[in-house]
Amino acid sequence: MTEQGRDAMERAWQDLVATARRTASEGLVVGTSGNVSVRVGETVLVTPSGVPYDRLTPEDAVGVDLDGVRLFGALAPTSELPLHLEVYRSTSAGAVVHTHAVHATAVSTLVPELPPVHYMTAALGGPVRVAPYALYGTDELAANMREALRDRTACLLRNHGTVTYGDSLDQAYDRTAQLEWMCRLWLTASSVPGHTPTLLSGAQLRDVAEQLRGYGQSR
Repeated sequence: MTEQGRDAMERAWQDLVATARRTASEGLVVGTSGNVSVRVGETVLVTPSGVPYDRLTPEDAVGVDLDGVRLFGALAPTSELPLHLEVYRSTSAGAVVHTHAVHATAVSTLVPELPPVHYMTAALGGPVRVAPYALYGTDELAANMREALRDRTACLLRNHGTVTYGDSLDQAYDRTAQLEWMCRLWLTASSVPGHTPTLLSGAQLRDVAEQLRGYGQSR
Protein backbone atom coordinates (compact mmCIF):
# COMPACT_ATOMS: atom_id res chain seq x y z
CA MET A 1 0.00 0.00 0.00
CA THR A 2 1.29 3.47 -0.87
CA GLU A 3 1.83 6.16 1.75
CA GLN A 4 -1.15 8.03 0.30
CA GLY A 5 -3.26 4.89 0.62
CA ARG A 6 -2.21 4.39 4.24
CA ASP A 7 -3.09 7.99 5.02
CA ALA A 8 -6.56 7.49 3.49
CA MET A 9 -7.08 4.34 5.56
CA GLU A 10 -5.99 6.09 8.75
CA ARG A 11 -8.37 9.00 8.16
CA ALA A 12 -11.23 6.64 7.33
CA TRP A 13 -10.60 4.64 10.51
CA GLN A 14 -10.59 7.80 12.62
CA ASP A 15 -13.91 8.84 11.08
CA LEU A 16 -15.36 5.35 11.60
CA VAL A 17 -14.39 5.32 15.29
CA ALA A 18 -15.84 8.81 15.78
CA THR A 19 -19.13 7.69 14.19
CA ALA A 20 -19.26 4.50 16.28
CA ARG A 21 -18.69 6.51 19.45
CA ARG A 22 -21.44 8.90 18.39
CA THR A 23 -23.95 6.04 18.14
CA ALA A 24 -23.16 5.19 21.75
CA SER A 25 -23.11 8.75 23.12
CA GLU A 26 -26.44 9.55 21.47
CA GLY A 27 -28.14 6.44 22.81
CA LEU A 28 -28.51 4.46 19.59
CA VAL A 29 -26.58 1.48 20.95
CA VAL A 30 -25.77 0.03 24.37
CA GLY A 31 -22.43 -1.51 25.28
CA THR A 32 -20.79 -3.13 22.26
CA SER A 33 -24.00 -3.57 20.25
CA GLY A 34 -24.34 -2.13 16.76
CA ASN A 35 -21.53 -1.69 14.24
CA VAL A 36 -20.20 0.70 11.62
CA SER A 37 -18.28 0.28 8.37
CA VAL A 38 -16.83 2.45 5.63
CA ARG A 39 -15.56 1.54 2.18
CA VAL A 40 -12.17 2.76 0.95
CA GLY A 41 -11.71 1.53 -2.60
CA GLU A 42 -12.02 -2.25 -2.51
CA THR A 43 -11.40 -2.38 1.26
CA VAL A 44 -14.12 -2.28 3.91
CA LEU A 45 -13.11 -1.00 7.35
CA VAL A 46 -15.37 -2.38 10.10
CA THR A 47 -15.67 -2.11 13.85
CA PRO A 48 -14.25 -5.19 15.59
CA SER A 49 -16.42 -7.62 17.53
CA GLY A 50 -17.02 -7.07 21.23
CA VAL A 51 -14.74 -4.05 21.81
CA PRO A 52 -16.18 -0.91 23.48
CA TYR A 53 -15.91 2.00 21.07
CA ASP A 54 -14.14 4.23 23.59
CA ARG A 55 -11.27 1.75 23.72
CA LEU A 56 -10.60 1.58 19.98
CA THR A 57 -7.18 2.80 18.86
CA PRO A 58 -5.52 3.14 15.43
CA GLU A 59 -3.88 -0.26 16.01
CA ASP A 60 -7.34 -1.87 16.25
CA ALA A 61 -8.25 -1.12 12.63
CA VAL A 62 -9.81 -4.08 10.82
CA GLY A 63 -10.07 -4.26 7.03
CA VAL A 64 -11.66 -6.90 4.80
CA ASP A 65 -12.29 -7.25 1.09
CA LEU A 66 -15.77 -7.50 -0.42
CA ASP A 67 -15.69 -11.28 0.04
CA GLY A 68 -15.01 -10.88 3.76
CA VAL A 69 -11.37 -11.97 3.61
CA ARG A 70 -9.40 -10.13 6.29
CA LEU A 71 -6.72 -7.90 4.80
CA PHE A 72 -5.32 -6.49 8.04
CA GLY A 73 -6.06 -6.21 11.74
CA ALA A 74 -5.53 -8.56 14.69
CA LEU A 75 -9.10 -8.31 15.99
CA ALA A 76 -12.06 -10.25 14.62
CA PRO A 77 -14.48 -8.12 12.59
CA THR A 78 -18.04 -7.51 13.76
CA SER A 79 -20.31 -10.55 13.76
CA GLU A 80 -22.61 -8.59 11.43
CA LEU A 81 -19.99 -8.54 8.66
CA PRO A 82 -22.31 -10.43 6.22
CA LEU A 83 -24.89 -7.65 6.64
CA HIS A 84 -22.40 -4.88 5.85
CA LEU A 85 -20.89 -6.70 2.87
CA GLU A 86 -24.33 -7.35 1.41
CA VAL A 87 -25.05 -3.62 1.43
CA TYR A 88 -21.80 -2.87 -0.43
CA ARG A 89 -22.43 -5.63 -2.96
CA SER A 90 -25.99 -4.57 -3.74
CA THR A 91 -25.77 -0.75 -3.53
CA SER A 92 -23.37 2.11 -4.17
CA ALA A 93 -22.90 2.64 -0.42
CA GLY A 94 -19.79 4.31 0.91
CA ALA A 95 -20.65 3.67 4.56
CA VAL A 96 -23.08 1.59 6.66
CA VAL A 97 -24.41 2.17 10.18
CA HIS A 98 -26.23 -0.55 12.15
CA THR A 99 -27.79 0.26 15.53
CA HIS A 100 -30.19 -1.10 18.14
CA ALA A 101 -32.02 2.22 18.54
CA VAL A 102 -34.87 1.82 21.02
CA HIS A 103 -37.78 3.48 19.20
CA ALA A 104 -36.86 2.02 15.82
CA THR A 105 -36.53 -1.45 17.27
CA ALA A 106 -39.90 -1.06 18.99
CA VAL A 107 -41.51 -0.13 15.67
CA SER A 108 -39.91 -3.19 14.05
CA THR A 109 -42.00 -5.38 16.37
CA LEU A 110 -45.30 -3.68 15.51
CA VAL A 111 -45.68 -3.06 11.77
CA PRO A 112 -44.32 -4.33 8.40
CA GLU A 113 -43.12 -0.82 7.54
CA LEU A 114 -42.85 2.53 9.28
CA PRO A 115 -45.96 4.55 8.28
CA PRO A 116 -45.09 7.79 6.39
CA VAL A 117 -45.81 10.11 9.29
CA HIS A 118 -43.24 12.73 8.26
CA TYR A 119 -41.93 14.10 4.99
CA MET A 120 -38.37 12.94 5.76
CA THR A 121 -39.68 9.51 4.76
CA ALA A 122 -38.90 10.65 1.21
CA ALA A 123 -35.23 11.23 2.09
CA LEU A 124 -34.92 7.51 2.81
CA GLY A 125 -36.48 6.51 -0.51
CA GLY A 126 -40.01 5.95 0.80
CA PRO A 127 -41.72 4.14 3.69
CA VAL A 128 -39.08 2.21 5.60
CA ARG A 129 -39.65 -1.55 5.41
CA VAL A 130 -39.11 -4.10 8.18
CA ALA A 131 -36.94 -7.08 7.24
CA PRO A 132 -38.22 -10.42 8.62
CA TYR A 133 -36.40 -11.70 11.69
CA ALA A 134 -33.36 -13.92 11.28
CA LEU A 135 -30.49 -14.82 13.60
CA TYR A 136 -27.87 -12.06 13.80
CA GLY A 137 -24.70 -12.51 11.80
CA THR A 138 -26.29 -14.88 9.28
CA ASP A 139 -26.58 -14.81 5.51
CA GLU A 140 -30.35 -15.16 5.99
CA LEU A 141 -30.49 -11.86 7.85
CA ALA A 142 -28.35 -10.20 5.18
CA ALA A 143 -30.69 -11.48 2.44
CA ASN A 144 -33.79 -10.28 4.31
CA MET A 145 -32.16 -6.88 4.76
CA ARG A 146 -31.23 -6.66 1.07
CA GLU A 147 -34.86 -7.11 0.06
CA ALA A 148 -36.07 -4.55 2.62
CA LEU A 149 -33.49 -2.04 1.31
CA ARG A 150 -34.67 -2.32 -2.29
CA ASP A 151 -34.97 1.30 -3.54
CA ARG A 152 -34.39 2.52 0.02
CA THR A 153 -31.41 3.79 2.03
CA ALA A 154 -32.70 2.49 5.36
CA CYS A 155 -34.59 -0.45 6.80
CA LEU A 156 -35.61 -1.91 10.13
CA LEU A 157 -34.65 -5.41 11.23
CA ARG A 158 -37.50 -7.09 13.09
CA ASN A 159 -36.82 -7.46 16.83
CA HIS A 160 -33.29 -6.26 16.18
CA GLY A 161 -32.55 -2.70 15.03
CA THR A 162 -31.74 -0.46 12.08
CA VAL A 163 -29.55 -0.42 8.99
CA THR A 164 -28.81 2.72 6.98
CA TYR A 165 -26.25 3.52 4.34
CA GLY A 166 -24.97 6.59 2.53
CA ASP A 167 -22.20 7.99 0.41
CA SER A 168 -20.33 8.90 3.60
CA LEU A 169 -20.31 8.10 7.30
CA ASP A 170 -21.95 11.45 8.03
CA GLN A 171 -24.80 10.72 5.62
CA ALA A 172 -25.32 7.17 6.89
CA TYR A 173 -25.36 8.39 10.48
CA ASP A 174 -27.76 11.23 9.69
CA ARG A 175 -30.17 8.76 8.11
CA THR A 176 -29.98 6.58 11.23
CA ALA A 177 -30.79 9.56 13.44
CA GLN A 178 -33.66 10.63 11.17
CA LEU A 179 -35.08 7.10 11.18
CA GLU A 180 -34.97 6.85 14.97
CA TRP A 181 -36.63 10.27 15.28
CA MET A 182 -39.44 9.31 12.87
CA CYS A 183 -40.03 6.07 14.76
CA ARG A 184 -40.28 8.00 18.01
CA LEU A 185 -42.66 10.46 16.35
CA TRP A 186 -44.96 7.71 15.07
CA LEU A 187 -44.97 5.87 18.40
CA THR A 188 -45.80 9.12 20.22
CA ALA A 189 -48.60 10.13 17.85
CA SER A 190 -50.14 6.66 17.66
CA SER A 191 -50.22 6.33 21.47
CA VAL A 192 -52.84 9.09 21.90
CA PRO A 193 -56.18 7.36 22.69
CA GLY A 194 -58.94 7.95 20.17
CA HIS A 195 -56.67 9.42 17.51
CA THR A 196 -54.87 8.02 14.48
CA PRO A 197 -51.86 9.83 12.99
CA THR A 198 -52.40 11.38 9.56
CA LEU A 199 -50.07 9.93 6.96
CA LEU A 200 -48.55 11.38 3.80
CA SER A 201 -49.66 10.06 0.42
CA GLY A 202 -47.38 8.68 -2.27
CA ALA A 203 -47.91 11.84 -4.31
CA GLN A 204 -46.94 14.02 -1.36
CA LEU A 205 -43.78 12.00 -0.79
CA ARG A 206 -42.88 12.28 -4.48
CA ASP A 207 -43.23 16.07 -4.23
CA VAL A 208 -40.90 16.06 -1.24
CA ALA A 209 -38.36 13.87 -3.03
CA GLU A 210 -38.31 16.35 -5.91
CA GLN A 211 -37.92 19.28 -3.51
CA LEU A 212 -35.05 17.55 -1.71
CA ARG A 213 -33.04 17.26 -4.92
CA GLY A 214 -32.08 20.91 -4.53
CA TYR A 215 -31.69 20.89 -0.74
CA GLY A 216 -28.47 22.05 0.94
CA GLN A 217 -25.54 24.19 -0.12
CA SER A 218 -24.17 24.12 -3.63
CA ARG A 219 -20.45 23.44 -3.87
